[in-house]
Amino acid sequence: MKNKKSAKIGLVIEITLLFIITALTPIVLGYNHLTTGIETLGMHSACDDSYTCDVTFNDSELLTIFGETISNSLVEPEKGLLFHTMTDGPLDSPWPMESHDIRHTGRSPFSTADNPGDEIWRFWTGGWAKSSSAISFDGTIYFGSNDFYAVHPNGTLKWTYKTGIKIESCPAIDENGVIYIGDMYSSPNYLKAIYPNGTLKWKQKLGAIHSSPTIGTDGAIYLGSTNGNIYALYPNGTIKWNYKTNHNVHSSPAIGLDDVIYCGSHDKHLYAINPNGTLKWKFKTGDWIRGNPSIAEDGTIYFPSFDDHLYALYPNGTMKWKVKTGFGAAGSPAIGTDGTIYIGTNKLYAIYPNGTKKWSFNLGTDRYVADSSPAISSDGTIYIGVSFDGGYGGELIAVNSDGTERWRSGKICNYGYVSSSPAIAEDGAVYICSASTEEIQSGIVGSIGYLHAFNTFDPNAPDAPLIEGPPSGKAEKPYNYRFSSTDPNGDDVYYYIRWGDFGVENMIGPYESGEEVSINHTWEEKGTYIIKARAIDPDNHWGPWSELEVTIPKSKNMNYLEWLEKFPRINKELYDLNGNLKSYYLG
Repeated sequence: MKNKKSAKIGLVIEITLLFIITALTPIVLGYNHLTTGIETLGMHSACDDSYTCDVTFNDSELLTIFGETISNSLVEPEKGLLFHTMTDGPLDSPWPMESHDIRHTGRSPFSTADNPGDEIWRFWTGGWAKSSSAISFDGTIYFGSNDFYAVHPNGTLKWTYKTGIKIESCPAIDENGVIYIGDMYSSPNYLKAIYPNGTLKWKQKLGAIHSSPTIGTDGAIYLGSTNGNIYALYPNGTIKWNYKTNHNVHSSPAIGLDDVIYCGSHDKHLYAINPNGTLKWKFKTGDWIRGNPSIAEDGTIYFPSFDDHLYALYPNGTMKWKVKTGFGAAGSPAIGTDGTIYIGTNKLYAIYPNGTKKWSFNLGTDRYVADSSPAISSDGTIYIGVSFDGGYGGELIAVNSDGTERWRSGKICNYGYVSSSPAIAEDGAVYICSASTEEIQSGIVGSIGYLHAFNTFDPNAPDAPLIEGPPSGKAEKPYNYRFSSTDPNGDDVYYYIRWGDFGVENMIGPYESGEEVSINHTWEEKGTYIIKARAIDPDNHWGPWSELEVTIPKSKNMNYLEWLEKFPRINKELYDLNGNLKSYYLG
């Protein structure tokens, strides 16, 4: 964070200049419109479409802007405004954008040494949550799903910006607290700038946006689009320049120390673009470049390709080395403080700066990394989001710097996956999103998402529930289970119950502390199911999980088709290769 005294001095100078200017003309905050593609909405009534606003002075060091009184040196997050010396570039916060910084190192300055991997809360959304999250200076977590959300560090909602359109990219926060988000699967698609209070500043029409915005030191916003363009926009939303590639751009730009912008395209090239939008060079690989480049302190550019290799290029665009990493990665590499590069595919790889493999970590049976990029805490722990083959769920894994497992969350979503990248907060919490398919109400299955928070359980959280009921049964028959939990402060509790199938009882309650709650559930198919339950108090303190295994055995009654499966030779004689019953003449 910036020195408060310096910020105060700068702001006094700024206010003095503003006072002189207002004697002659209205104050203009931001920039005037330069193109017709931009729309300014949600502005306060004091401002017109060119950001001309009424600004008045009050007693002491107070300023009235947008009709609200703001201290000239303090942040007042409850008013949704960040007012300090107006500067350019990304916000100085725990995690302001995709992979933490403009070089996409994925490296946090904060430790997670005391994080045991407990899921301390989860926040429900109305659609798949594939977005990664950004964290503001006050701990607010921003992420997208079918709408755009701001969530307090305790897991409660701060505000929702309604989009009704999928947001899959990670938001970026600029130095003034403005959040930039892009949407997909609509026509038209927009990059939107959102004030910290959840109102729209502007929106610019672009193609569909899977790429996450990156904010340069000059305040420009860089991103790609599925229309094949790499864009640079001014902070007022007008287009500074665009560079056309020959295919979709899902990659998120990284910015080097020389302000060159690096971005991949599905046309198999990595592009190096000068700050003025002209091509510096491009490098061809054997397949799509969907993942994001990362840039080391010495200027080396690391990036993955769907040709199953991780590449290292010199700043002049010539290849330093490439190493085979299994199937192509869609996330960013991360770079440790010692220069080690981490990338996830069917394994998590650690690679020395010279291109030799340091170690590889086995993610587990039928597990792979989708779009997730590693996050590294200051203690060296690497976090990665992992999906299960076949769309059967996903988890968060923490790996030590020597390649040994520290902990894994276990399955955090049903019949979905984890394509989100982890983000690390100042207190060591780790956030990640998931996409899940669950029963959202009786008989109706839908797509939902979660933002998950991992850290140490709050001592005021309720106890793990006691689960009682039959450990076995028959399919299509209801069974009764009883749940009870005690809150240390005697507060009421809610229950979050997962039945191991599509069935979910989401946040039922409230019930008195210690009160036994009785619920029936029916499993439709044979199998082994794990009932998981946890209790939550009114202050959103989530307690630990409890589990009960239930076996629904196969019925002893065997139908005709099951009988045929037991006798494959008879099955072969009765049916042809197309599965049709053969005709026999019985004479």
